[in-house]
Amino acid sequence: MSQLLENKITQTISPNTVPLKRRRNERSHQAILTAAVELLQEKGYREICIEAIASRAGVGKQTIYRWWSSKAAVIMEAYSARAIQNIPTPDTGSVKQDLCQILSQLFAVLTTTTTGEAIAGLIAELQMDASLASSFRKQFIECRTEATRTILERGIARGELRPDSNLELVIDTIYGPIWYRLLLKHGTLDDPFAEELVNFIILGIQA
Repeated sequence: MSQLLENKITQTISPNTVPLKRRRNERSHQAILTAAVELLQEKGYREICIEAIASRAGVGKQTIYRWWSSKAAVIMEAYSARAIQNIPTPDTGSVKQDLCQILSQLFAVLTTTTTGEAIAGLIAELQMDASLASSFRKQFIECRTEATRTILERGIARGELRPDSNLELVIDTIYGPIWYRLLLKHGTLDDPFAEELVNFIILGIQA
């Protein structure tokens, strides 16, 4: 009887206490991500640190390290939900126009927001963290390459591109020069470059 009463009390308390803790964690989690984005917009990637994010979010530094291993991990999660996910896939009926549009969308994100600087900073840090590099590919790269693969497959189905095209190589050839320009800043990321790059690619794989 005593054990039954104890179990009943435990069942009554748990639904009230667990959600409260979860709500506090969720508020802190979101506050940290928001603080990271705000600081990026104000100071840039290189000028912020875990201490600054914690102070802005109103949490202890140890709270951040409980959920993320580094500044790069915080920034990656903050931006993956804002700028790179849910990539629209154009469908104009022309593989060339579709590719130009998807690249133009990417260039706008990289050049008119703080995303470009954040990604450049992340790529530098990924060289020393294989786990973070894997997460970066999944959160930032794969959504873009899958949309591009869809465009290329439609081009093959419509007879615009050779059916034996190596799509993995084509995708690498498209995005390699983009990341190269983003990191080395030796050339622009704009619509004329998008069109020139797409024309170059199409010449090699058109039917």
